[in-house]
Amino acid sequence: MTDRTCIIVSPYFPPSALAGVHRARHLANNLPGAGWTPIVVCVDERFYEEPADPELAKLVDPSVEIVRVEALDQAHARPFGLGDIGLRGYRGIRRAIANLMRTRQIDAVLITGSPFYPMLLSNWIRRTFKVPVVLDFQDPWRSDWGDTLPLLSKGSASHALSKLLEPRAMGGASHVTTVSAEQARKLVARYHALGPQDVTAIPIGSDPADFEALRRGAAPTTIVIDERRWNLTYPGTIWPLVLPTLEAFLQGLAAWRARFPDAAANVTVNFIGTTAQPNNTNEYRVMPLAERAGVADLVNEVPQRLPYVDALTALSRSDAGLMLGSEEAHYTASKLSLFLMSERPYLALFHEQSDAHRSLVKAGGGIALGFARADDLVSRQSELVGALQRLRTQGDAFAPAAPESYTEYTGASVARRYAAIFDRLMARR
Repeated sequence: MTDRTCIIVSPYFPPSALAGVHRARHLANNLPGAGWTPIVVCVDERFYEEPADPELAKLVDPSVEIVRVEALDQAHARPFGLGDIGLRGYRGIRRAIANLMRTRQIDAVLITGSPFYPMLLSNWIRRTFKVPVVLDFQDPWRSDWGDTLPLLSKGSASHALSKLLEPRAMGGASHVTTVSAEQARKLVARYHALGPQDVTAIPIGSDPADFEALRRGAAPTTIVIDERRWNLTYPGTIWPLVLPTLEAFLQGLAAWRARFPDAAANVTVNFIGTTAQPNNTNEYRVMPLAERAGVADLVNEVPQRLPYVDALTALSRSDAGLMLGSEEAHYTASKLSLFLMSERPYLALFHEQSDAHRSLVKAGGGIALGFARADDLVSRQSELVGALQRLRTQGDAFAPAAPESYTEYTGASVARRYAAIFDRLMARR
C-alpha cells in the first residue's frame, strides 16, 4: 500500500508503439514499489495515428490506473497545424488533471515529453492546486541543432517556437529531469533560476521483466532476422546528428570486408526502425549511404518502427548489437540498458564524454569506442576494423555484462529516484 499519489502525464502510452512511452510505462509499473501510486493521464489510443502495439500493452501492470482522454481528430486538426498529439489532446489532459485534483489527493505531477506542449500546464497546476510539478525532458525541446537550421525551414520555425515556449513551461517546474548529465548542465546554464540541485539526469531505463516476457512466449509479429547469417543489429532511429557516425561506421565496415573477406562473407548488419514511424516503409536512411560505401549487400534496413516485442526479439536473436551516437556529448541511448540486459556482445560508437560511453566502458560485455568527432573514427579506422573482426570471430568470448552494471537502469531503480524527488518536493510544501 502507498499513501502518496502522483499523476504521470504522457500523451502517448501503451498500446502506443512510440519510443517515448517507456518512461511512463516503467514508472507506472514500479512507483508503487517505491511508495507512490501513479495515475497515468494519456490520450486515448483511438486518436493515435500509428498502429497499436497490443503486446507492449500487456507489459503494463493491470493494476495501473489509466485515464484516457479525448483529443481532436487528426484529420480535422492537421490542416490547422495541430497534428501534434500534445496539442490535440491538450484540453482533454487539462480537464483530466483538474478532475483528479478535485476528487483525489494528488501529491505530485510528472509531465514527460516529447510531446512537449502539455508541459505548458505546469504554471497552471502549481498556481491553482499548489502541487509540485516535475518536467521530464526525454529529448531536448530546444536543441543546439535547431540553431544551425536554415532560417525559413520548417525545422527552424519549430525551433523558434521551442525558444518561446520552453521558458514558459520551465517557469512552473518544481524540478526538472533529463536523460543525460550534459543535457541537465545545458538547462542549468540556460535558466539562471535553476541550480544543479534542481535538475536531475535519470536514464529512461529498461526492465529485465521484458526479456522474461519473451522467454514466456510473447510472440513477435514480424521476423526481420535471417538466423542463417551472422547478424549485427542496430534497433532504433537514424536521425540527422548520427549520420556522420553512421557514415564512419559504414566506411569501417567496407575496410573490414576488404581486409577480412572470409569473415564478412556471411554477415548482415540490420538497421531496424530507422524512421521511428510505424507507417513509414519506404524512407531508407541507411541504404543510400551503404551503397555509397560499397556495402549495401551487407546491410538490411527496415525503415518502419517495429512493435516493441518484435524489436526486442530481433536483438535477442542477433549475434551482436550495434549502438551509434552523435557528436553531441549529451546524447544517451535509451536502449543502452536493453543491450546490456540482452546479454548480446555489442559494438558501441559514442562521444567519449557521453554518459553512454562511460557506462559501457564500465559495464563490459562488448566493445565501446569513444570519439570527439566522427572524423576520429575515420582516422582511427584500424581500431574499428579490429573491433568488427574481434566481434565476428570472438563474440562468444565476451561475458555478459554483470547485472550490477545495469542496476541503475532498471525500472525499479528509476522509479526510486523519482520517488525520492517527489518526497523532497513534498517536504518543502
